[in-house]
Amino acid sequence: MMWAWLAMLLVYLGSNGYLYWRLLQELAWMPLSLRITFTLLFWIASLSLFIAIGLRDGALPSWLSHALFAVGSVWLVFMLYMVLSLALFDILHHFIPSLQHGVWYALAITSALMIYGYINYRMPRTEHLTIDIDKPIEGGTCRMVAISDVHLGYGTDREDLARYVDMINSQNPDVVVIVGDLIDNSIAPVIEGDMLEEMRRINAPEGIYMVPGNHEYISGITHCVEHIAQSPIVVLRDSVVTLRSGIQLVGRDDRFNKRRKPLDSLLMNANSKLPTVVLDHQPYDIATSDRLRVDIHLSGHTHRGQVWPLNWATDIMYDQSHGYRKWSHTHAYVSSGLSLWGPPFRIGSNSELVVIDIK
Repeated sequence: MMWAWLAMLLVYLGSNGYLYWRLLQELAWMPLSLRITFTLLFWIASLSLFIAIGLRDGALPSWLSHALFAVGSVWLVFMLYMVLSLALFDILHHFIPSLQHGVWYALAITSALMIYGYINYRMPRTEHLTIDIDKPIEGGTCRMVAISDVHLGYGTDREDLARYVDMINSQNPDVVVIVGDLIDNSIAPVIEGDMLEEMRRINAPEGIYMVPGNHEYISGITHCVEHIAQSPIVVLRDSVVTLRSGIQLVGRDDRFNKRRKPLDSLLMNANSKLPTVVLDHQPYDIATSDRLRVDIHLSGHTHRGQVWPLNWATDIMYDQSHGYRKWSHTHAYVSSGLSLWGPPFRIGSNSELVVIDIK
């Protein structure tokens, strides 16, 4: 794993180096003082996300952490599409020498994609799913609203959460489940902004339940769970709860915890004659749920790559990287997330809220 992260870091730095070199060529006409200023700003922007994450939890003033995180997040996508498009124009230039100033064409394409991606991110979709199961449900039906990957913090703030809560309430849910990564990289801005107070506005008669994701561990699982416990959210960590409707929520701790219980062990605490819904943040064990004849499996984590072409990578990494699939027994849904991590853009993916009518 360390070698994988090192390789990614080298690719990132190399890509930034290529972009810096090409931009500096275009700005050769500028005075030396301005080129030095450009150099400083370029490398501050390219490294700001690492600084913000590395010095989180109060090591920097909140306004500075917020600013560094915002700049660094935007830079990730800017750099990605600038490098891809600029490399394309550089290759074309070898075959078409008259094609000059590829930097400016690349900048125009990148700007257009980022504007589209931001608008797309700010307009989450509502996905509706009806699942019929051959087990009793009190009242005949239960409406479950499933969300994941909200990533509350410097990227997704209380105002964003308030908008999401309005979306949830508009669906008149019986129960709300949060499939991990409610918190982003630090619990500090969530506490500072009293963000979870918004969750008290959710109207779900059968409650709000959550399983941890890898980012709750990154943020400090103990502090996250303690703070979330002060809200209406019930955190399930390798535990089972039975709703009034008879549906059993089987909440798995995130696989970040190497000592989490196996699913078959958890299911020993469930009634096989009642409906079972497994909540597991990372979608690695859907086949296990199917083998154990779980009725519904819900995951998140993948963001469906968030921006193209990373969705190609998630499709390779996971047997089911997004959306609905009926396995031999289990109905599985992997959400791309209601919000996102880092860059506020959705290009080749969508933010989504999932409404499941279980009958």
